[in-house]
Amino acid sequence: MKTKTILWITIFGIAMGFFESAIVIYLRQIVYPDGFSFPLQPIPENLATTEILREAFSLIMLLSVGILTGKSSITRFAYFIFSFAVWDIFYYIFLKLLINWPESLFTMDILFLLPVTWTGPVITPLILSALMIILALLVLYFSSVNEKVIIKTHELLILITGSLIIIISFTADYTKFILSHFSFRDLWSIPKEKLFAFSLKYYPDNFYWNIFWAGVIVILSGIVFFTRRNISLLRTTKVMGT
Repeated sequence: MKTKTILWITIFGIAMGFFESAIVIYLRQIVYPDGFSFPLQPIPENLATTEILREAFSLIMLLSVGILTGKSSITRFAYFIFSFAVWDIFYYIFLKLLINWPESLFTMDILFLLPVTWTGPVITPLILSALMIILALLVLYFSSVNEKVIIKTHELLILITGSLIIIISFTADYTKFILSHFSFRDLWSIPKEKLFAFSLKYYPDNFYWNIFWAGVIVILSGIVFFTRRNISLLRTTKVMGT
């Protein structure tokens, strides 16, 4: 495991976290001069489009770091999720330092906007970031002692399943709000301006902790399976080497 590479990716993630927090501070000053709160305030369409594109290109930046740094598919993946996690953690750290927000780790926040609005307490993305860092470091460690390390299909399916469950916990409340007023069929026919205007009435008053923790447990089990298998493989290799 290359400590120097991890150090520089950490520095990159911290720097990107600052840029992200600075952009959000500017945006909130424009849209929420009296302080950010739900329900959301209407913003110009071009500003909303720019914000969505910014999120998409942020992921491209982080993905690029992984691709440029890693030497195999699995190490590229590890560097990507590591940089993503550091970025997300320091995004909240800088917001707290610069504008003293959030008030607590359980303050509700908009986490993502693609393909629908994701909301959840601030602590939830921090928990996921910790899981990503753990998985990334394990992958990089095992890859440093065995270049042929892979994530088995069943382990990958477990990790993906856990991630999807967590995404449901982030989007369930917003989806329930929208579908309580429109049918799924209506969503394909109503004008986007009407849907956007209605979405501004959304107030996240519920978070599905049971779904979230179920997803965390599933992801942890995937990490455990991956770790135990590679530890066993290392022991077998050492025995054969002796």
